[in-house]
Amino acid sequence: MLGAHAAADGVRFAVWSGAAERIWLSLFDKKGMRETDRLEMRSDGDRIFSLSVAGLKAGQRYGLRADGAYAPERGLWFDPDKLLVDPYAIEIDGPYAYDARLGARRGEGGDTAPLVPKAFVASPPPPVRRKPLGLAPDGLIYELNVRAFTKLHPAIPEDIRGTVAALGHPAIIDHLLKLGVGAVELMPIIAWIDERHLPPLGLRNAWGYNPVSFMAIEPRLAPGGLAELRAAVDALHAAGIGVILDLVFNHTGESDVFGPTLSMRGIDARTYYRHDGDGSLVNDTGTGNTVDCSQPMVQRLVLDALRHFVRHAGVDGFRFDLATVLGRTEHGFDPQAPMLAALASDPVLADTVLIAEPWDIGPGGYQLGNFPGRFLEWNDRYRDDMRRFWRGDASTLGALATRLAGSSDVFRRNGERVTRTVNFVAAHDGMTLADTCAFSEKHNEANGEDNRDGHNENFSWNNGVEGGSDDAVIAERRVRDARALLATLFLSRGAIMLSAGDEFGRTQRGNNNAYAQDNELTWLDWRGRDVALEAYAFALAAIRKASPVLGDAAFLAGETDGGVADVAWLDEAGVPLSVEQWEDPGRRHLTMVLASGTRSGGRLAVVVNGGDEGVSFRLPLRDEFRWRRLQPGGQERAEADWTVAARSVAIAVEETSGGGKGSR
Repeated sequence: MLGAHAAADGVRFAVWSGAAERIWLSLFDKKGMRETDRLEMRSDGDRIFSLSVAGLKAGQRYGLRADGAYAPERGLWFDPDKLLVDPYAIEIDGPYAYDARLGARRGEGGDTAPLVPKAFVASPPPPVRRKPLGLAPDGLIYELNVRAFTKLHPAIPEDIRGTVAALGHPAIIDHLLKLGVGAVELMPIIAWIDERHLPPLGLRNAWGYNPVSFMAIEPRLAPGGLAELRAAVDALHAAGIGVILDLVFNHTGESDVFGPTLSMRGIDARTYYRHDGDGSLVNDTGTGNTVDCSQPMVQRLVLDALRHFVRHAGVDGFRFDLATVLGRTEHGFDPQAPMLAALASDPVLADTVLIAEPWDIGPGGYQLGNFPGRFLEWNDRYRDDMRRFWRGDASTLGALATRLAGSSDVFRRNGERVTRTVNFVAAHDGMTLADTCAFSEKHNEANGEDNRDGHNENFSWNNGVEGGSDDAVIAERRVRDARALLATLFLSRGAIMLSAGDEFGRTQRGNNNAYAQDNELTWLDWRGRDVALEAYAFALAAIRKASPVLGDAAFLAGETDGGVADVAWLDEAGVPLSVEQWEDPGRRHLTMVLASGTRSGGRLAVVVNGGDEGVSFRLPLRDEFRWRRLQPGGQERAEADWTVAARSVAIAVEETSGGGKGSR
């Protein structure tokens, strides 16, 4: 086993390097300030350097040092002055902090031990006796940043605000249950380092997508380490809520040739990172380096990290950032690449949820719909088409229907019968849902890069004067459009994802790349939230829960079962849309009627009006059934009122009427 493992008579340390000539174990005192011993480790025939030290116990602080050729132009960075964090460390004694000396060339920067966290010899808790929750098909994936989500919550005790422990608080769990959350997706909680340009700007990484090692939890988010995560998972599980970890295996915070040497670069950069033939780093991630997931030792490390969190913290799944990197080989992306095949077939991960962000910025990096069948995929086509429809772009009616029905154009390419889409209209990266309806352009000035960072095309709109006008009409338009985006999301088939706070109107004031804003710009304003919008989201969640047809992942075919089509696409008169109507770029409304849409066996109708005028509509009738219109977040509409207001969504359920023809 790699890493540090305590036994009754001492501790065994082991690390793999295919290129190091010598590796030492550095031991430190109880405060981690003084190096008390430096012991050379011995290599076996498989290039595993190991050493057993009698008398040591759990809690011992340590680091590694490696020596060998130093030729950065060829990807060789060995320097015994650089203290290195064990890639298998599961606990460190403090956060990483950028310092230019960490990137100094050999012989120039001095010993970096005072600058680098020390790993603890830590024995993980006993394996969890898991009862896999899976992800209920009608359940919501709720993406959240642990610190931003709980930092300002008034019900959370101040001493745990902004930490993993806060996720288990009853106030948090109550909110998640009202929203119908099936699983929380935690943005990275693994220890990371600030990008080197941030400290001079007075900023720091708030998202965590810049890890150093893959198992050690960020001490600022979980001072209690793995035990704190496990306790939060247990509390969420007790409420029927799963936990998905967002993990970054595509790059590390060691960055480009000017970045810090902290761990894998100093141990064996040529193995851990992809290089061109001339020895230069491949940058398919835009961060300076790319983890080489085609290497067997990298695959072993990734799998061991995932198994660690499943076995010892009980997590239910993983979301993989820039997941195309995981499938890259020397020939480009391959859906059958060894890393992806190993993830899909590993027995420990067999009952976990696997979610791919199916793109990176390298050649052929956009791979939406091309991951193996075990993977759900973030569907940015859904996000963009839904935004374009509600913005009022022409010729988007067909795209709207396709996205509502599960994106068969993307996920049915290879004969699949079920969709693997994760539908979302906003995520951590990009405009918030509220900002999508309030800003036509990004406003990232606070990031210190003259508004050059972040996506330029957000398919957003301002609904009036940017900057938060007090005009009541503009404010109402923005809330109306936010409701419309929420409604189409909750009423779409397949898995759905909501970014925390979007259910009550969180804003980042137009910043669509707030990764460096660890402040009130990203901290959720619980006291100032839009409680009416929140109630609307809660009501949508209840409708979705009562309508299992929405969570059904099977593709729709328009075929009939007992005379009732699994889906019907209708115009306002209640008759099937004609070819001319589908092709009309000015048409802004349609009705989707789904069979068996309610638990009573009746149908579910979703009426979408993206136009600027109200539309009266009719629904097809069946003997012994009647339609009942729902009004999320308010009183049910009178039966005679079958008008859908401008830029809104109406919902109706079909119920038995006790005889005779139904209403409408």
